[in-house]
Amino acid sequence: MDISIPSVSPAAEALALRYGVAASPAVGPWNDHIALLLSHRSVRAYRPDALPHGTLETLVAAAQSAATSSNLQAWSVIAVTEPGKKAALAVVAANQKHIEQCPLFLIWVADISRNQRLAADSGVELATIPYQETFLVAAIDAALAAQNATVAAESLGLSCVYIGALRNNPSEVARIAGLPQGAFGLFGMCVGYAAGSGSEVKPRLPQDVVLHREVYDTTGEAARRTAYDGLMADFSARQEMAASTWTSRVIGRMGKLTAMAGRDKMVAALHAMGFGLK
Repeated sequence: MDISIPSVSPAAEALALRYGVAASPAVGPWNDHIALLLSHRSVRAYRPDALPHGTLETLVAAAQSAATSSNLQAWSVIAVTEPGKKAALAVVAANQKHIEQCPLFLIWVADISRNQRLAADSGVELATIPYQETFLVAAIDAALAAQNATVAAESLGLSCVYIGALRNNPSEVARIAGLPQGAFGLFGMCVGYAAGSGSEVKPRLPQDVVLHREVYDTTGEAARRTAYDGLMADFSARQEMAASTWTSRVIGRMGKLTAMAGRDKMVAALHAMGFGLK
């Protein structure tokens, strides 16, 4: 008599890692690209190994293939490999040592300065420059480009982690990177080969919390959040991290201004760097 246990499909396994077994959605269409996306994890320890020749240019080509609003292409990226500059950027970002470890550090920039130069060369004024929408377009363009680069890097066997703490001191980032007026360093990104086996896939909120059908519906949200807190507590224990739930993380990160590490002054910084935000 055959008593073998049916094997779990790679798709079901990937979904279980991302959501936990209890909250896994049904397996739908699947391919290697989707599997790569679900395997994403942030890596904070890197080997010093140099990247293959042409890697940076390949990542930028992937980034430039992302959607861009009205083809304005209102973003730039600064590639930093010089150890002294990486060390200075690590200081801005609360001394995150992986910035110094990784062979390539990228600063993703919301950049309206290029289009301002275009206008000056054409002898015209861009009336939309001082408005919030213009900054949002640049920020969204940069984020979409960065995510394309991340997926491309991971497809090449590289690892990445985003560094939002560059916004702790935007003016210092601008000084280090030589940014002109109208260019704002949104976040950084470490790129390199992971040291060790790396962390496991971090669970995400159940789909029923973020996916709404036809209308926004919070029915059952509290119970699903509670279940997710348990999942995150178990994850923290396995990773030998400080005991934490998602609820405590949100409250700790958003419950007091000091947690913003200076980013509560963002509007003033943007004004000083050439963004009007009307």
